[in-house]
Amino acid sequence: MLTEPTHKPFIPASESPAEFTLKAIITGSVFGVLFGAATVYLSLKAGLSVSASIPIAVLAISLGRRFLNTTILENNIIQTTGSAGESIASGVVFTMPGFLFLTDGIGTDFFNYWTILTLSILGGLVGVLMMIPLRRSLIVQEHGTLPYPEGTACASVLMAGERGGDFAKTAYQGLGVALLYAFLQKVLHVIAEVPVWATRQTNRYFPSAQVAGEITPEYLGVGYIIGFRISAVLVGGGILAWLGLIPLLASVVPGDTIALQLQKLGYLTDLQTAGGPGGWNPQTHTFSDTAAAIYRAYIRQIGAGAVTAGGFMTLLKTIPTIVSSFRQSFSGVGSGSTTSNRATTLARTEQDLSVRVVIIGSAILIALMVVLPQIPGDSVLTKLLIAVLVIVFGFFFVTVASRIVGLIGSSSSPVSGMTIATIMGTALVFIGFGLTGNLYEPAVLVVGSMICVAAANAGATSQDLKTGYLVGATPRYQQLALFIGVIVSSLVVGATVKILDTPTPDLVAQGITHAIGSDKFPAPQGTLMATLIKGLLSFNLDWQFVLVGTFTAFVFELVGVSALAFAVGLYLPLSTTLPIFAGGLVKAIVDWNAKRSGTVDEDPDLGKGNLFATGLVAGGALAGVAVALLSVNDTIFNSLAGLTLEPALTGVLGEGGYLLLGALAFVGLALLLGRVATKR
Repeated sequence: MLTEPTHKPFIPASESPAEFTLKAIITGSVFGVLFGAATVYLSLKAGLSVSASIPIAVLAISLGRRFLNTTILENNIIQTTGSAGESIASGVVFTMPGFLFLTDGIGTDFFNYWTILTLSILGGLVGVLMMIPLRRSLIVQEHGTLPYPEGTACASVLMAGERGGDFAKTAYQGLGVALLYAFLQKVLHVIAEVPVWATRQTNRYFPSAQVAGEITPEYLGVGYIIGFRISAVLVGGGILAWLGLIPLLASVVPGDTIALQLQKLGYLTDLQTAGGPGGWNPQTHTFSDTAAAIYRAYIRQIGAGAVTAGGFMTLLKTIPTIVSSFRQSFSGVGSGSTTSNRATTLARTEQDLSVRVVIIGSAILIALMVVLPQIPGDSVLTKLLIAVLVIVFGFFFVTVASRIVGLIGSSSSPVSGMTIATIMGTALVFIGFGLTGNLYEPAVLVVGSMICVAAANAGATSQDLKTGYLVGATPRYQQLALFIGVIVSSLVVGATVKILDTPTPDLVAQGITHAIGSDKFPAPQGTLMATLIKGLLSFNLDWQFVLVGTFTAFVFELVGVSALAFAVGLYLPLSTTLPIFAGGLVKAIVDWNAKRSGTVDEDPDLGKGNLFATGLVAGGALAGVAVALLSVNDTIFNSLAGLTLEPALTGVLGEGGYLLLGALAFVGLALLLGRVATKR
C-alpha cells in the first residue's frame, strides 16, 4: 500500500486565506486570453509553444501586490486559470489546421469558429476531468518521485512573493523592448522582416541555396528559453534542407518536373498558368525562386515523414513509462476513490472534486459528442464511436502526459507523438469497422484534435496541481478554476485562429484563401496530421519522399540526436529556425560566462535572462496578433502600409544595405538580451 510522504505546504491546511475569489478568476481569465492568443500566433508561425505558467505567476504577484491586494492562494488561482490558455492554444494549433489540408477540401467546412470552439472545450474538459482522480496518485503519493519542474518553479515564484516586483520588472522590460522592436519592424518597416542571402539557380556548384532569418523578438526569446542544444538540433534540420537537399534537387530536377509536382499537390492549376510557390513562369519554364518551389514540392513531404517517424520513436522510447504510469495511476484511482469517502474528515488541502464529477462529466461529454453537429459522422453509431475513442484515449494519454511532464516538464512533453499514436489507433479502428475513404478523414482528425488538447491541458493541469500542493492550495478550487480557464480561453483561441487565417490583400492577390498553410503561417503540425490521416485512410501519400524523411529521422535517433526536434527543423523554413538558434547561442554564451565566473543561478527559470526572454516572446507574439487583427480590415491595412519607411531606406541604403540594417538591429537585440542575462 502506498504511503503519502510527509509534506508541509507553505500555507497550512488549518489556515484558510482568500483563494477562489472573483478577482482571481477574472484576472486569471484575462491572462489566459492574452497568452492563449500569443501562443496561437507563435505556434502557427514556428510550430513551437512556450510554457506560460511561470510568466503568469510572476505577473500575478506583481499585479496582485500593487493593485489587487491578493493572497498567495489567490495568485495561485490566477496562475492556474491563466495557464489553460497556452495549453488549449497549443493543442488547437497543432492539429485543427489539418482540416484545411484533407483530401479535396473535405475538412474545410469543419474549420470554422464553432467547431474549433467545441473541440477545444471538449478536449480541455477531458484533460481536466481525467486528472481529478489522478491527482492523489501522481501529485501526492509520488511527490518525491515526480518533480514537475514548471510546477515547482511556479511554487518558488509564488512563495518568493516579496521579490515578485523585481521578477516582474525584468519581464516587463522584455515586453516593452519587444513591442518597440515590433513597431519598428511590422509597422514602420525600419527593420527588415526577413533578410535573405541566396545563390542563383544558374550557379554551377551551389544553385538555389538560401540563408534567411525572420528576425523577430519572439524567436530570439524562444531560442533562449529552450537553450542551445534543442535550438542547434532545430537549425540543423533547416541547414540540411536549405543548404543541402534544395541545392542538390535544384541541380538535378528540371523545372517542369518541379512544376508538375506542385500541380499534383494543388499549388498550381496547370503548367500553363503562372504563379504558385516560387513564381512559376510558363514561358521560360523557370521559377523566380526555385528554392521556395522545391521546398513546397519535396522538402515539406520529406519533413512530414521525418516528424512522423520522430514522434513515433519518441513514443516508443516512453512505452516503459507509459505502461508503468498507467498501472500505477489506475491503482491510484482506486485508493483515491476510497479516500474520497472520508470527505467529512479531509483537510482543506486534500479536498478534490468527487470522482462522481468525473463519471457524470464523461457521460455528458459522450452525449454532447453524439448530438452536436460540429462532430462529423454519417450516423449516430459513428459519432458514438468517436466519443468512446475520445474518452478511452483521453484517460490513457492524460495519464501518460501527466507522468511524463512530471519527469521532464511540459515543454519537452511528446504531445505530438501521443497525437500521432491516437490518429494511428483511431484510423486502424475505423478501418476495422470498414469506415475508410475520404469521408472519414475529418472524424479521425476530430479524435486526434481532442486528445491533443486533452494531453496538452493535462500536462499544464498537472504542473498547476503540483504548484498548489506545494503552496497549500485547495485542490477542488484549482480544478474549478481549470474548468473556467478552459472555457474562457477556448472562446478566444478559436477566434484568434480564424482571424489569423484571414488572408491579407497581398495573399488574396496571389489567389490564397487561407493564411494558415501559406508561408505566413505554415502550421507544420497541422499539415503533418492531415498528411498522416490521408496516407492511412486512402494510401495517397508520396511515400518515396515520406520514407526519405523517415529514415533520415531514424539515422539521427541512432546517433543520439533528438529525431523529433531535428525533423521539425527539417520541415520548417530555415528563416524560422535560424533566429531561434541565435537565441540558443546567446543562452550558451551566458551559461558559459556564468560557469566561468562562478555565478550560476540556483534557479535558472527565475534568472533575468529567462524572464527578459519571456517578455520578448510575449511582446513579439502579442504585437504579431495585434497587427494581424488590424490587417483584416482593408482600410486599416492600407493605412498601415502607408506608414512604411522601407522604400525611403532602400533608396538611401540600397536593398543590401536595408537588409544589413535589419540584421544589425537583431544583433543589437541579442546583445541586449545577453547583457540583461549577465547583469546581477
